[in-house]
Amino acid sequence: MKDRDAVVHEIESTGVVAILRTRSSEQLIDVVAALVDAGLTCVEVTLTTPGALEVVRQAATTFGDRCVFGAGTILDAETARAAILAGARFIVAPTLDLETIHLCRRYNVAVMPGTMTPSEMLRAHEAGADLIKVFPAGALGPSFLRDVRGPLPQLKLVPTGGVTPDNAADYIRAGAAALGMGSALVSPSLVEKRDFRAIAQLAADVLARVQAARQGR
Repeated sequence: MKDRDAVVHEIESTGVVAILRTRSSEQLIDVVAALVDAGLTCVEVTLTTPGALEVVRQAATTFGDRCVFGAGTILDAETARAAILAGARFIVAPTLDLETIHLCRRYNVAVMPGTMTPSEMLRAHEAGADLIKVFPAGALGPSFLRDVRGPLPQLKLVPTGGVTPDNAADYIRAGAAALGMGSALVSPSLVEKRDFRAIAQLAADVLARVQAARQGR
């Protein structure tokens, strides 16, 4: 089982967290298998997925150390604790809740709260957040990240919401530590058609764009 630092390193080195909302655990297992084959090893299962905590438990058991699973759409510390006990190795929230951060630190589990303003970002960082979700990033754009990291270079920002294969590299060049990507990465229509090869190809393409941007290409 990976500890908090190892999970943060995995997210940063991979560069992309796939945010999955599926109708069943069977669908999720198939999608994750395609992502892992493409080299994408960080997956967030949102609590809007039916039976999400059981899905996390099954997925963590199925993939073991091949993939790091987190739980998303966490709104409070109680739900975070339940997700951690189910096997989530990182916790993602759409908003900033300090009690959730404190609980994750207590359990040595990586935590990524949601923020939108520089003040929220700094509060999250000072409270112990490992990574800071910038949401909704599409309303702000890559230049916003660049501007924020000018005076606050210590922040590890993860833009989420509105990140696509076409603008992924722009966010990386602007200083993003990683990217959160949902339907733009795992299309619901491809899932329904069970076109897992196409899902894997898109994931591999996004990862290649991230690495190229990191190398200045």
